[in-house]
Amino acid sequence: MTTTPPEPEQPFGAAQPPYPGAQQPAAPYGAYPTTPGGQAPQRQAPPAQPSSIALAVKLMYAGAVLSVLSLIYSFTTMGDLKDDIADQMRRDDPSVSQSTIDAAYSVGIAFAIIFGLIGALLWVWMAWKNGQGRSWARVVATVLGGLNLVALLFALAASNSETVTVISSVVSVLLAVVILVLLWKKESSEFYSAAEASRRLY
Repeated sequence: MTTTPPEPEQPFGAAQPPYPGAQQPAAPYGAYPTTPGGQAPQRQAPPAQPSSIALAVKLMYAGAVLSVLSLIYSFTTMGDLKDDIADQMRRDDPSVSQSTIDAAYSVGIAFAIIFGLIGALLWVWMAWKNGQGRSWARVVATVLGGLNLVALLFALAASNSETVTVISSVVSVLLAVVILVLLWKKESSEFYSAAEASRRLY
């Protein structure tokens, strides 16, 4: 009687059938998600500015120039400002000292410079961000336009407001109104939506 020689020993699992389906290696940590085609999603190209946005941005820069010119004009009338402050303080208190008048004058100059520069920077900032299609910038521009109108009303109510100051405030408000009309036009709204979409990954 013949016997069949035993089969050689095989390592554990060598004769096991493979798992059904191809196994994909795990993606490394932090890898970008991919589309069904295996490619990473791409950002959309930023949309071109419509004519309404382009004009609004130019008018905002014009507003910044107007703020700088108003600040320069304020420097040319500093002497009159000091006299006005001194007259007003002496009417309120005839014994007021010259040092107190000088301190009040210095504070007035500081406020004029600070608010003049802030106004110019706000115009430039709004031109930059609205030109990029930031939706929040349009809302901020609307709020600032309302504040411009309030400032004009105060300037008109003040009996001692200079003619140049009132004219500057009127021009600033007119600029704000035109800019807001341009920012809220239909093609502008479409630009903001497209710009926001281009900044998102799909």
